[in-house]
Amino acid sequence: MEIPGTELVSSYAYLSDPALAEGTGRKVFNLCRSFKYQAAGYYVSLLAEARGHRPLPSVSAIQDLRLAPVVKLVSQDLDELIQETLKRIKSEAFELSIYFGNNLAERHGRLAKAIFNAFPAPLLRAKFERNGSWKLTSVRVIGLGEVPDSHREFVVQQAERYLRRVPRKGKASAPTRFDLAILHDPEDPMPPSDAEALKRFIAAGESVGISCDLIRKDAYGRIAEYDALFIRETTYVNHHTYRFARRAEAEEMVVIDDPGSIRRCTNKVYLAETLARHRVATPKTLILSKENALEGLQALGFPCVLKRPDSSFSNGVERCDSGDHAADMLAAFFENSDLLVAQEYVPTDFDWRIGVLGGEPLYACRYGMAADHWQIVKRDDEGVHTGNAETLPVDTAPEDVVKLAVRAAKLMGDGLYGVDLKTVRGKPVVIEVNDNPNIDAGVEDAALGDELYVRVMNHFLSKLEPR
Repeated sequence: MEIPGTELVSSYAYLSDPALAEGTGRKVFNLCRSFKYQAAGYYVSLLAEARGHRPLPSVSAIQDLRLAPVVKLVSQDLDELIQETLKRIKSEAFELSIYFGNNLAERHGRLAKAIFNAFPAPLLRAKFERNGSWKLTSVRVIGLGEVPDSHREFVVQQAERYLRRVPRKGKASAPTRFDLAILHDPEDPMPPSDAEALKRFIAAGESVGISCDLIRKDAYGRIAEYDALFIRETTYVNHHTYRFARRAEAEEMVVIDDPGSIRRCTNKVYLAETLARHRVATPKTLILSKENALEGLQALGFPCVLKRPDSSFSNGVERCDSGDHAADMLAAFFENSDLLVAQEYVPTDFDWRIGVLGGEPLYACRYGMAADHWQIVKRDDEGVHTGNAETLPVDTAPEDVVKLAVRAAKLMGDGLYGVDLKTVRGKPVVIEVNDNPNIDAGVEDAALGDELYVRVMNHFLSKLEPR
């Protein structure tokens, strides 16, 4: 079987021929029959990673395939798709062949791609069994010899499709040393970066030797092709953005936001506990459970602010103005979490947002409150409304605000953060630390211009070069 643009070699040749070890960035389609620990297939992927090549499957994907709990979890996650796809199957068992994320039958295409995304490998066979409802019971890598002759032309077509990358529009750019995937969602009404900012990130990357591709969540199975991942989508732990970060970290890629930062910053309970333990100045803050919530709010005083642990962009943050409303509000908050955060209400005309990258301040913004509202974002039946934003050179922002922001960000990690602060009674206090801060064209970049994007890409470069 010949795949245009590739060279077919034996596992023995790949493992022993010095010439095949050269050239970082090569893609290696591992079509070996066995991926058992220390078998030839295992060593092909292992040495490919050591050589700076990009194996499919990676060693981490091979390990996942051997873990029954992972297969069970994937079956649960894909349950609705599995039932819909296989509802016309009359037998009690079914096997699905998956070639580079696709199947010969178009009706099985979505399910094939979903399983490939969970277990990225060139040639897979997934087994399903029905006991009342369909369950995914096993997924295994198959060798080229297990592909029927009648399927081989399709396999070649899918391999060619997988190899292709959609070229970006515009003139040819200079050669680049590293590949960066930028995860985004063009349907997101409030994305962390708008379309123009994404274009500027891409241009800045190319200027420092990093080729950038915009990807969406359906590219999960291809993430190991890249050297780094930049998440420009709103992050949550129970979300595909976190799975992308985890997969990138497992592939030893450079990733912003890394999984640790997502876990720490997206949960307000963790934030409150960490900031308190390190004596970072904040408004008076309490972590409440059902048992002590009413008592805690009374001690805090009214009005106060209630925060869902996984709130973002002011969504899931509400003001409780009196004890009369407290019981109903608490009941709604505790429907999805056993804990919540309550904070002293400190009204101000604007919030500070200090962007911090790698432990250094990147930008300083003043976000004004939305009209007739106490937050910078207001949601109502007419849509989402925001206040005015003003960006200053970092060295002109109050020194104590910047210093406190950097200190708070360092407690989360060394990636990219946006620290929200208020000035209360003449002193700055931290409201929260965001792992996925806004960088929009004409707003956060107003002081630095294109230099802001270059600094972000140079941060990636500083992490990539030692690797």
